[in-house]
Amino acid sequence: MEVKEAMNQGVITVNPEIKPLEAFEKMYKEGVRRLFVLDGEGNPKGVISYSDLIGVLGSLRPTNNNIAALKISDIMTEDVITIDSDNAIEDAANLMLRADVSGLLVLEDDKPVGVITKTDICRMVAAEMLVPA
Repeated sequence: MEVKEAMNQGVITVNPEIKPLEAFEKMYKEGVRRLFVLDGEGNPKGVISYSDLIGVLGSLRPTNNNIAALKISDIMTEDVITIDSDNAIEDAANLMLRADVSGLLVLEDDKPVGVITKTDICRMVAAEMLVPA
């Protein structure tokens, strides 16, 4: 099975200038644990996770003058790990394990088209195991 058959279509994104609290609100509203940061041309520039945001937002204090200036580009992980939509699911699983990440940005013709996560792969395995032989 190919990644494109199991991925979540569409990519929840933010721009690099967004504030951490706005990103957290978007994450909550969309029900996702990661947001991909894209530039104006739609190219991946980074990724920000729920854990990243909780760590930053939990450390901010109202008296801290840097709060207003903090942007997602200041705290995002710049190394976006991607996989091509035509790759096999096994390749995605192996890449996630080797890179120690829980999700990959799926590309088609070098443009983001979806996301594949460890949870997606676990659901597939569980569904296959529960189907009567």
